[in-house]
Amino acid sequence: MHARLKVFLVCAKLLSFTQAAQALHVTVGAVSQQIKQLEEWLGFRLFVRLPRRLTLTDEGARLKAAVGPAYEAVDLEIGRLSGGNLAGIVKVRALPSFMAKWLVPRLPDFQRRYPALALQLEAEDSSQALQPGAFDLAIDLNDGVYSGFDITPLMEEEIFPVCAPALLDASHPISTPDDLRHYPLLHDMTAWRGSPPYAEWEGYLRAIGAPQVEVRRGYMFNRNHLTIEAAIAGMGVAIARRTLTTDELARGRLVAPFAQRVSTGKRYGIAYAPGALDDRRVAAVHDWLVEAAARAEAG
Repeated sequence: MHARLKVFLVCAKLLSFTQAAQALHVTVGAVSQQIKQLEEWLGFRLFVRLPRRLTLTDEGARLKAAVGPAYEAVDLEIGRLSGGNLAGIVKVRALPSFMAKWLVPRLPDFQRRYPALALQLEAEDSSQALQPGAFDLAIDLNDGVYSGFDITPLMEEEIFPVCAPALLDASHPISTPDDLRHYPLLHDMTAWRGSPPYAEWEGYLRAIGAPQVEVRRGYMFNRNHLTIEAAIAGMGVAIARRTLTTDELARGRLVAPFAQRVSTGKRYGIAYAPGALDDRRVAAVHDWLVEAAARAEAG
């Protein structure tokens, strides 16, 4: 029952058997079977299965509300108790922008759960090949070559414009792509390897049906998180990655003037050598990353 409730809560949070299977490191079929068995045992349905998504039934929503907080508290305490027995150093490599804007802000949670387990963090671009033995876990964005490594998927990536709330001038609101002409643009030069500095803006506008907007102007940076910091400072409008701006948008430091988001066709993943997760310390960090990504995706 404990295992089935855990599967139910992950599915209820993500509203996707596929994403739940990724978070739990099992097959979609195994998740579906666990939910089916739980529904049969309870005598009522927990989910309405729609073509592309799940929704909770009234009973499912009530069960989530009743069980979720208690289960999470127990799960956290078990993690703390078991985490206290883990000590040592785990080497984690990640993309510089991902580390700065996503990973580092979430490390206090890891520290609370695993107080004796230290992380050695190294920021490296995808252009730097993954070398066996140089790290325990590497977080990358589908740019690198992963031959000889196992991969755990984390999050899909999307892009869209962002800017500081104070930047928007009442006389020049941004309601259409053409309104961008009133503002400086901020560019990540390394977003699409081998492409011009303006490629990301051009790709975004082409995808939303506004290819005529002139974007070959403004400030250029060689890291995505630097464009985000420049946007926060009010320097202009940046093309940002969803995963790197979730926290800033939630705090109100950034706003997204357009509703349209465009998939990059890439996703973050954790690369590791076969057998690496046999080490409980490495497995603990890996599982924490997967859980943190699932929480971020669920909002």
